[in-house]
Amino acid sequence: MPTLHHRNRPMTGRDPHEPARTATPLELLFDLTFVVAFGVAGEQGAHLLAEGHVASGIIGFAFSMFAICWAWINFTWFASAFDTDDWFYRVTTMVQMIGVVILALGLPDMFSSLDEGDRVHNEVMVAGYIVMRLAMLVQWLRAARQAPQYRAICLGYARTLVITQIGWVILAVAPVTVPVFLVCGALLGTAEMAGPWLAERFGTPGTGRQSTPWHAHHMAERYGLLAIITLGEGVIGTVASLSATVGGSGWTLDAALVALAGTGLTFGLWWTYYLTPDAELLHRHRERSFAWGYGNIVVFAALAGVGAGLHVAGYYLDGESHLGAVGTVLAVAVPVLVFVVVDYVQFWVLSRSVSPLHLYLVLGTVAMLAVAVAAAAAGVAMSWALLLVMLAPAISVVGYEARGHRHVARLLGQALEQEKGA
Repeated sequence: MPTLHHRNRPMTGRDPHEPARTATPLELLFDLTFVVAFGVAGEQGAHLLAEGHVASGIIGFAFSMFAICWAWINFTWFASAFDTDDWFYRVTTMVQMIGVVILALGLPDMFSSLDEGDRVHNEVMVAGYIVMRLAMLVQWLRAARQAPQYRAICLGYARTLVITQIGWVILAVAPVTVPVFLVCGALLGTAEMAGPWLAERFGTPGTGRQSTPWHAHHMAERYGLLAIITLGEGVIGTVASLSATVGGSGWTLDAALVALAGTGLTFGLWWTYYLTPDAELLHRHRERSFAWGYGNIVVFAALAGVGAGLHVAGYYLDGESHLGAVGTVLAVAVPVLVFVVVDYVQFWVLSRSVSPLHLYLVLGTVAMLAVAVAAAAAGVAMSWALLLVMLAPAISVVGYEARGHRHVARLLGQALEQEKGA
């Protein structure tokens, strides 16, 4: 029987083994705000790269990816554990969506100020976080009051939100240089990630509860859905790389090849991401959730970076880029390499198993990307070199479908036997 009203109900915690737990329409709506954030970050990073300002482009992109992904993580893990879907929960989620939009609106100022090199202007980004965290703080305090068994953990999360947000506000208004800002930002980012781990690990001693009641299959699905949204930046990058060129001079062979490379690369990255049975492994190894959850920040950043690289390819085709063919190919190849390597590391983190086949597939991917860069350096057209980049994820796909699936099946079988034995 579906819920026909949304009156407030106690936030006592969800069942972590609830059958058929899936993403809710509200969670999908929440994720849509991140489409804008990823798109703005990719466009800004690509613009700086095309201008030849590589260092500021990469640093600004990395900082924006952490800010965007961390905002999503804060909400998503809480929602998996305590979602009540009542009117108050819905309204606080809407407030967080407003905060994400404000965060996205502040990204251009951050990128431009970082490039100018005087100081970093992230005031608008911080304002967006304040909006999000006020709503998130209310949610954690509500859970602390209505779910006594998780009270200490919830209060630990709340303390981290308040302390780190005060730190970001101080850093935003302090007249510090860019290097000082980056060092302080790295320390605050470390505190952001350490706080939840400390809350979960030491929040409720003596109770036998070492975790909020998040749902493994639900979390794996949520991360997969964000990966798809992030891959959308690759589609946007492909379209952006072609729109001006096709609009100005019509379809050319280079434009057609970039369209093929961008679409094929996005598809290959999607296939590769879903090779790992995250839900099953996470369900059996909940203690590995932090390494997996935080590691996916790099995965998402790499996927968005591919889209930004395709933006750079568009600037190159339009003759508006200071990067040559090699630099343009590297703008796509490097994030592809980061994604593939970190994706395998994520599997190793969850399974604690390293197959020789995996090492061969990673080396094959590195070799393919190296060939693509070497081809561009040898004078092969950038668009043809991107086709070689497109083939890099296919190495993992073919290797898994041919042999790798057997290794994964054995791991899952062993885990199932251990679970039955326990």
